[in-house]
Amino acid sequence: MESLPFQVGDKAVYPAHGVAEVTGIESHTVGGDKQTFYILRILDNGVKVMIPTGANGLREIMSKKEVQEVFGVLKEKEISVESTTWNRRYREYKDKIDSGDPKQIAEVLRDLYLLKNDKDLSFGERKMLDTAKSLLVKELSIARDMSEDQVEAEFVQIFHA
Repeated sequence: MESLPFQVGDKAVYPAHGVAEVTGIESHTVGGDKQTFYILRILDNGVKVMIPTGANGLREIMSKKEVQEVFGVLKEKEISVESTTWNRRYREYKDKIDSGDPKQIAEVLRDLYLLKNDKDLSFGERKMLDTAKSLLVKELSIARDMSEDQVEAEFVQIFHA
């Protein structure tokens, strides 16, 4: 088996799904070709996912430097998406979350928290706020080796300061 970036037991981030644990590596024949797959368990909901080991968007947990950059984004007071219609904003935020980039997810979280202070968020925006928050809380707690509650408490300090 070729050398793979992730091994069984490793934690990794699967874009739009969040932090996952590699629980297995299996080979299957698909369309006559033998392919290798990671078997992932998404930590947030326990869902098992099988993805090809090739280009799949799977990435390592953010580094200490990236953690600092994410907190820098969260502390900015400017909204990044200026679209006025909620559906265009929603699409732009969804693209940022789906990118799997922690800084883009942090922008969504910050923007929606700032908007929430000015007006009521739509159901979709509230759901997106929760998604962005849970993706970041889970990854930050692992990256910083602290509890999710501690990370959430830091968010409260930032957004209610």
